[in-house]
Amino acid sequence: MQQMEQQSIKRKHDEFSLPLPASAEVVVIGGGVVGCAIARELTRFTPDVVVLEKENDVADAASKANNAMVHSGMGEKKGTLKAHLNVRGNRMYDRFVEGLNVEFKRDGMFIVITPRSLSFPWLRWIPAWLVRQWMRVCLPWVLVAYGRGKGIKGLKRVRRKKLLRLEPNLTPEVISGIYDPNYGRISPYKLTIALAEHAVINGARVCLNTEVMGVRVEDGEVRGVITDRGEIATKRVVNAAGCFADEVARMAGADGFRIHARKGATLLFDKEISTVVNHTISELRVPLAGHSKGGGLMPTIDGPLQLGPTAIEVEDKYDTSVSREEIDWILDRFLYLIPTFPKSSVICAFTGVRAPTEQEDFVIGVSDKVKGFVNAAGTQSPALASAPAIAEMVLGVLQGLGVSRTLREDFDPVRPGKPVFSKLSDAERQKLVEEDPRWGHVICRCEYVTEAEIVNAIHGIIPATTVDAVKRRTRAGMGRCQGGFCGPRVSAILARELGIPVTQVTKDGEGSPLFCCESKDLLKEVV
Repeated sequence: MQQMEQQSIKRKHDEFSLPLPASAEVVVIGGGVVGCAIARELTRFTPDVVVLEKENDVADAASKANNAMVHSGMGEKKGTLKAHLNVRGNRMYDRFVEGLNVEFKRDGMFIVITPRSLSFPWLRWIPAWLVRQWMRVCLPWVLVAYGRGKGIKGLKRVRRKKLLRLEPNLTPEVISGIYDPNYGRISPYKLTIALAEHAVINGARVCLNTEVMGVRVEDGEVRGVITDRGEIATKRVVNAAGCFADEVARMAGADGFRIHARKGATLLFDKEISTVVNHTISELRVPLAGHSKGGGLMPTIDGPLQLGPTAIEVEDKYDTSVSREEIDWILDRFLYLIPTFPKSSVICAFTGVRAPTEQEDFVIGVSDKVKGFVNAAGTQSPALASAPAIAEMVLGVLQGLGVSRTLREDFDPVRPGKPVFSKLSDAERQKLVEEDPRWGHVICRCEYVTEAEIVNAIHGIIPATTVDAVKRRTRAGMGRCQGGFCGPRVSAILARELGIPVTQVTKDGEGSPLFCCESKDLLKEVV
């Protein structure tokens, strides 16, 4: 029986290293949240979709390292495509996540006004008491009117007393604020994984470790995509390659925009201090320095609190470093709002690299140079919030290029969920342990993740074949010790389930080795 299971497992993982399909109706380049959202929406109409991702997993770039906020559109410049799709995407979110079995909370955000909110030089000529009075009485209504002008509904002015009652740790210097009920929270990597798996359930192919080397164009029309694993014949390509979208467009001769990388560092804190704030809080700062919505204090969907992000231009699109200066900037910038914040509780600092264009706007639509080549580029923040609307827009473009407009009768609307041990009742846990003892073997103590959950992730619809891929699916290694306890154990389980030496297990694919030699004692303990 065990031998049969191992053969089945091997066949399942081999599917992700088989030769590429010879052809596809649509090829989507990029396995981030935008690419996977587009692929999932396409499968409502055609199963003949291929997603190409050069990394070892989906959500392995910006979609794993952003602030996880479903923005309402308040921070976007009115009249831009980005602002329009942000507002529309936010409205679509509840329906967008239906059937995905991904947690989404729409619990709003406070935008607070403080003495630091306005930094115009000419304000020094106006009496301070008058400026403060205007900020207390008038400025909130200006913000409400500004948001309503962009189609954002439900904005409300909040007085200082109510702010301090709802957020008792907020700085007493706060003057007033507004409440935006449209803001939501979601796990961006879990959402991306769910979208990709839902697309696969409905017939799509996700090809990992597959780098695009060129786009074949003949007589001004797309004819195929050339990869390091072979070529796929197709007449329709969606360029959702994030920071590398300009390079992919150049391959097809469909260039006309440039991506300049901008990284954003964020600090993550221990769950134990998650109650220091009750809502997402952002401070109004006008004018903003650089291209940023300002960031803030953000509870994540899984509990830990985030501070950040920064916005720093970088030359290297792979630069995910976090400097001491960035950490100090984050603490100085945001801890003003919560003077008693226990900054020593930081457990992690990470960076995502955004993909802005020079115009600071999305570039979405069919190329006017190459028929069949569709760009979904410039998708920096708020791409997570805009993903439903971007997918809708790209789908419309593709249907104009010949993709079916008829909904499939056999489309499966549900991506099955998996039990999360830490969220189950004792009775539910006991039942699972009786069915499979691995449910009773806790591997990650910080996040209470069991061996069974890790095994399920490794053999999921899109297999998790690295320590980080397991982490994104189960949260093993995301807690207080950041994998210090469970990391070696997760590695040993990966080695066992994939049938490879533990020395071949990596943190996040090629170039991230974890071991120099095998530890027999560790393998014996876990296996």
